[in-house]
Amino acid sequence: MEEAGCLEVNDDHNHNCRETQGNAYYSNCRSHMAGETHCCPPVFGVGLRVSAEEVFDKYSMTEPMYESDSSSEASECDSYGVSTSNAGRLSFNSPSNFLMNVITVEDYKKAHWPKLERAIEHLLTQSPMDHISISYEQIYSHVYKCVCQQHSELLYNDLMQKITSHLQQVSLKLQKYVLFSWIQVTHGTSNWESPPESLIENFNHALIQYTFAHQCIVSVFIYMNKFYIETKLNRDLKDDLMKLFSDYVAEKHVDTLIPLLKNAHAMPFQVKPSTMESVVKGLYALRPDWAPLAPALFSRFIPQIHPPALESQLLHYAAQDQKLQMELSLNGFSRGDQSRKRSSEES
Repeated sequence: MEEAGCLEVNDDHNHNCRETQGNAYYSNCRSHMAGETHCCPPVFGVGLRVSAEEVFDKYSMTEPMYESDSSSEASECDSYGVSTSNAGRLSFNSPSNFLMNVITVEDYKKAHWPKLERAIEHLLTQSPMDHISISYEQIYSHVYKCVCQQHSELLYNDLMQKITSHLQQVSLKLQKYVLFSWIQVTHGTSNWESPPESLIENFNHALIQYTFAHQCIVSVFIYMNKFYIETKLNRDLKDDLMKLFSDYVAEKHVDTLIPLLKNAHAMPFQVKPSTMESVVKGLYALRPDWAPLAPALFSRFIPQIHPPALESQLLHYAAQDQKLQMELSLNGFSRGDQSRKRSSEES
């Protein structure tokens, strides 16, 4: 008679399911011993669609386990979260069973990373208004297993390289708008194929698309972030991803983008106000030190970015106001007679 809890139990017409290597879940396993039933909790159920945060809460915030102790039945879970508190349940806390689940570097490169890479590509290229069916639980499952098998560094480097390559392509697409816009700003021409607002609008689209993808990527890589990036690198994945966009996209085009934004600000509705606000706030969030490049522009959308007024500078402020009034007078703006108010009959 076959022992209860063994892994090779064929499925029959009574649906006594067996555990097969490579399955993403476990089903109820019924013992051949009369009156005794053993059940295994589901792990990463196939077909489920739940948020990454729910999966993260479900599979604990405990440290990844790299070793297994076959002599301890009091262990709560193994590296894949399978309960082993009862001797009658399927146990993966033995050296032989643990070795069956070891992920080598070759396994990572052939089985796990290609699936993660395809999912990341979908997230980076989809529009925020589109819907692409992606199992976040399956993505999280691959990340979780790779971290538990000590492939965190390899996974992190591959993720950074993938996103860097994507952002370089985004920057190249924006480059053609930079050339046309630079000629327009320099020579004051307007009969070009690409108007100045094209660079602003396309940069805004790239920023919104990447921000949306970045939020999803941070969610599904939360386990790697907690147990590798925060612990060993003393950084945060969210900051690292936004720095990539700043370095490979925004910084390469900011010298052209700022003059275009200033010109668009001087001519209302050349660019939609919502687009102007999104781009200016996005640039400020990426690099606050870009605000001094166009103080009037940034202060239009970012409150309180100017330093507070100082009592010692009151005379300087008064001189600036007088200079402004003088310039307005020279340009034909007259204050008129302020001693009289407009009568009600003239209104």
